[in-house]
Amino acid sequence: MFPLVLKALHIIFVVSWYGGLFYLPRIFVNLAMAETPPEKDRLNLMARKLYRFMTPLGVLALAFGTWLWLGYGYAGAWLDIKLALVVVLVAYHLYCGHLVKLFAAGQNRRSHVFYRWFNELPVVILFVVVFLVVLKP
Repeated sequence: MFPLVLKALHIIFVVSWYGGLFYLPRIFVNLAMAETPPEKDRLNLMARKLYRFMTPLGVLALAFGTWLWLGYGYAGAWLDIKLALVVVLVAYHLYCGHLVKLFAAGQNRRSHVFYRWFNELPVVILFVVVFLVVLKP
């Protein structure tokens, strides 16, 4: 029963973390299009608060995932691919934190179109990871 509780907690925190990973780049889209200082200030505040909120969720998702991995042991090449994608997702998360700082400093140099495409990376990773976990090829 305990491994199922761990798995449930891992899924809950992954879903919660992904909520932030989906929404934060949408804030970046709006920030890149913002024209007035009050609008930029409000969006920068939202981005900063969201990033601070979603970071512990990501840490907990990783912690419970690691705990499961240690409990179940090596499961095959599909897990290697999944773990590589998790590393990419962590790098994406950290880069989002860098972007939050750039926007707050008024140093963004990219258009809203870039951020619309940037927002798609976690979606692609989600599709691949779910299929890997379910199908275990």
